[in-house]
Amino acid sequence: MENEKTTPVESLDTVTVMFAGDSGDGMQLTGTQFSNTTASLGNDLNTLPDYPAEIRAPIGTIYGVSGFQLKFSSTDIHTPGDSPDVLVAMNPAALKKYLPTIKKGAAIVVNTDSFKAKDLKLAVLDSNPLEDGSLNGYKVYEVPITTLTKEALKDCEISAKDVVRSKNFFALGMMYWMFSRPMEPTIKWLDQKFKNKPEIAKANKKALKAGYYYGDTTEIFTTRYEVQPAKLPAGTYRSISGNEATAIGFVAASVQSGHQLYLGSYPITPASDILHYLTKYKNFGVKTFQAEDEIAGIASAIGAAFGGSLAITTTSGPGLALKTEAAGLAVMTELPIVIVNVQRGGPSTGLPTKTEQADLLQAMYGRNGESPVAVLAASTPSDCFYMAMEASRIAMKFMVPVILLTDGYIANGTEPWRVPHESELPKFNHELETNPEGFQPYSRDENLSRPWATPGTPGLEHRIGGLEKANITGNVSYEPENHDLMCKIRQEKIEKIALDISDVVVDGEEEGELLVVGWGGTSGTLTEAVTRARQDGFKVSRIHLKYINPFPKNLGDVLSKFDKILVPEINLGQLSKILRSTYIVDTIQFNKMRGLPFKINDVKEKIEEILGGSND
Repeated sequence: MENEKTTPVESLDTVTVMFAGDSGDGMQLTGTQFSNTTASLGNDLNTLPDYPAEIRAPIGTIYGVSGFQLKFSSTDIHTPGDSPDVLVAMNPAALKKYLPTIKKGAAIVVNTDSFKAKDLKLAVLDSNPLEDGSLNGYKVYEVPITTLTKEALKDCEISAKDVVRSKNFFALGMMYWMFSRPMEPTIKWLDQKFKNKPEIAKANKKALKAGYYYGDTTEIFTTRYEVQPAKLPAGTYRSISGNEATAIGFVAASVQSGHQLYLGSYPITPASDILHYLTKYKNFGVKTFQAEDEIAGIASAIGAAFGGSLAITTTSGPGLALKTEAAGLAVMTELPIVIVNVQRGGPSTGLPTKTEQADLLQAMYGRNGESPVAVLAASTPSDCFYMAMEASRIAMKFMVPVILLTDGYIANGTEPWRVPHESELPKFNHELETNPEGFQPYSRDENLSRPWATPGTPGLEHRIGGLEKANITGNVSYEPENHDLMCKIRQEKIEKIALDISDVVVDGEEEGELLVVGWGGTSGTLTEAVTRARQDGFKVSRIHLKYINPFPKNLGDVLSKFDKILVPEINLGQLSKILRSTYIVDTIQFNKMRGLPFKINDVKEKIEEILGGSND
């Protein structure tokens, strides 16, 4: 331990690290453990998992590379970083894939045991990058990680295959040493995870410690780094992903509304985790049903809503397409369901493990007939908790289907979340109808909401279905004037939601030359891009939309006060089209679809291009 005391320690404000290797190298687990430990130290952080879509991608190839990027800081941050400061590359394919993304001068830790001729061939490399000069200008640390792991575990009673699998914990131990992170949280996690396999737990702990002490004793690492805790508001914090926050948000909505939570869902990437998380909350009365297909998932949710439950169904873009007809049935029957669409790259199967924002028009208009639904969008992993609650509240108060849009980036990404006290959460119990006196299934309250009457309630018997309903009575009606009236009522009911939601708030000057308008998971990038542009003297304001159908009632007034409106989206301009048609305003589109979040500098450069020399 003597060397540890004398190794210089450099203090940093912010660091971005990328763990990368084959999909069987455990990089997602390694990144998650580093993130959880970092969160426990009080750093602000943001993560970006990046893994292949193929279940068994070819080992050692670019297609099989799995990466996990995280940025942690002593200050408030909003993105996982544009370019890593450190790359841990477990094989040549990982190095080849992520080398173009890292900063010049960045540190690269490579597992030299995986740079043999066959490994280079699989990565389609003509020469060894450790020898051909392609890494000049980087701080390269060559470590025989596999060999060192085998040596550390030579006395462990596990298979040779399990020994090699433990090399990710050796790499994690090195990074814990380099960035002054404690091993104890991971050791505790290993004991819990492998409590029924003590030899596996023992081996992984030995590999972790071996990596840590290798960093401490080797001469190749001459400096350690530390990042002080961030100054976050007081409270209890935990690291949370968007999918987990969504699940917990619905549980909280169930408790606060007094309605049992029901999820009917078919597994689909990247939404499946919501189903997995909710199965753990049976003690809160949560009912989960893994349906045989997407249609059965939403149909069962409609049935649960008819029975008085807070009913949800989860999916991604292809699944939402299959749910379309049943979503129209929920519109016609005016039952409160929430459809969560965790957006991914399309069309068709597209890019299942990559992020995109290309389902907005589908959510707005993707049903036959005039079928208006409420559309909301979460903006960060922790915001998924609050938007799940808000989607539930709106669905029950206005007796409408609500589509909640998240995306692959915020669904799988993590950040610190201040756990709210129950007293901070709203109660929104929408009572079930029990009084038979004067009951009509399609009578209306001040919100145009019909009564929520469940089957079996004495005196409240009524029919629902997909055929047009007569106003008030709910009888099947083919009358032209009634159909016209009911279409307008259903649309007006959605519009009334605007009176029940908060106004959009402008970040910056409330009028001026440029307004940046965003929605969904681009929030963090746009926040930092606008902040940096202001620091360089550019006058730019920003709004971020969480309510898209309907828009906040003051949005038109806000847009009218700016000369130019920039709308960055990870699609071909879907929100831009809606803003133009709704408010008759010109917009400047900025669109990239790479399966990844926007880079901060890309947006900042676009702002500077628009404003030109107006930073004087």
